[in-house]
Amino acid sequence: MTRPVSPFWPLEWWLAWWEAWGPEPYVAPLREADQARTLARLHATAFARPWDAHEFERMLCERATQGHALWRAGAMQGFVLSRKVADEAEILTVVLAPSARGGGLSHRLLREHLGHLALIGVAHVHLEVDEGNAPALRLYARHGFTQVGTRTGYYAQADGSRATALTMRADLT
Repeated sequence: MTRPVSPFWPLEWWLAWWEAWGPEPYVAPLREADQARTLARLHATAFARPWDAHEFERMLCERATQGHALWRAGAMQGFVLSRKVADEAEILTVVLAPSARGGGLSHRLLREHLGHLALIGVAHVHLEVDEGNAPALRLYARHGFTQVGTRTGYYAQADGSRATALTMRADLT
């Protein structure tokens, strides 16, 4: 299928339109605090203790926060947020909508986010993940993360129990 082109609009505008409304998913920087409600709704689909829109607003307004969103057909399907300090970053959360899970889109989202972090001078990335989250553990291992520690009872579960977090690290250099 050819992309529409008009002499009245710059080609970049048409390409951006096509990516935003076309069938193929794409990853773009996440910059707008007004997307906080969408982030909160997506986050609630994946975590027992989801963050609210105000927490996302605050994070998105911080200069240290780096984020990317996965878009398909004009709708946000997932996102990743991290916080950069000096030459290190911590991934704060990675979320995909339930309908987007299992198709390799998390790999694409994380790959582009880590590439961005490397471009802005991040050498090491840290994160915590529930030891029972097998899909996330496979994703992180695929991107070079290795376990460096544990935090017993770190995560609150929906049933009131506590789960152990694995701390992981990847070197981007």
